[in-house]
Amino acid sequence: MLAHKIKQIAIYGKGGIGKSTTTSNLSAALSEMNLKVMQFGCDPKSDSTNTLRDGKFIPTVLDTLREKSTVKASEVIYEGYNGIYCVEAGGPAPGVGCAGRGIITAVELFKHQHVFEDLRLDVVIYDVLGDVVCGGFAVPIREGIAEHVFTVSSADFMSIYASNNLFKGISKYSNSGGALLGGVIANSMGQPYSREIINDFVKRASTRVIEYIPRSITVTKSELQGKTTIEAASASEQANVYRSLARKIAEHTESKTPSPLEAAELRAWAASWADNLLALEQGEITSQGAAI
Repeated sequence: MLAHKIKQIAIYGKGGIGKSTTTSNLSAALSEMNLKVMQFGCDPKSDSTNTLRDGKFIPTVLDTLREKSTVKASEVIYEGYNGIYCVEAGGPAPGVGCAGRGIITAVELFKHQHVFEDLRLDVVIYDVLGDVVCGGFAVPIREGIAEHVFTVSSADFMSIYASNNLFKGISKYSNSGGALLGGVIANSMGQPYSREIINDFVKRASTRVIEYIPRSITVTKSELQGKTTIEAASASEQANVYRSLARKIAEHTESKTPSPLEAAELRAWAASWADNLLALEQGEITSQGAAI
């Protein structure tokens, strides 16, 4: 009898880019496909799973371990929307210790207690802060815990900069069993040039966009209710975008090593887009990509 195959993916992204929003809606959409899903929050803010639980915070793995020396994994797993298993790794007390320590501790705890196998999960999604590439935050990539990595990015330079740094980490560990890149989830797509900037970046980095997610007030309204768009606005166009993303990730099987841009190359690329957008604004060109 073949062992049950668990799809483990990591979603990285710069803080504030909509990473947790995207991840929670992805989890919700996957659960609608009758898949058993666990969302594993790996941000010290511990707010990854809030919209899966009506805006409520849950005790983190590190907080629970600080209260008692021995913890059963079942004590830090909470049920969310449509039966999704919710976990928050947590972080150290403010100003003390490594922010990535929660990931290391939580992953070791769950592996030791065979949690994923016992729950017979179909998908585990790690929601990981992408600004800081320290040992803790690199665990899902470095240890090969996640098989596929996706990054959430807008067309803003600092978001692309964070994604490019992530590509460097993936490339570094790719020859030693590390996770590989599935693609970019292009978020907050508003102006037409946003899509062109992202498309140009992924082409240069030898990867692809797996889904374009438009900027939408529907998401804002849903989160103000403490819910995902999938739950609060199930029939909306935005919810269907997240369902499309979920189908693509569920079917995804082949990830690759990206080709990150060097610092000078990335800066020159950004400057060329700045010049292009200025020319567009002044009416000197009519197509966003014409001068690139």
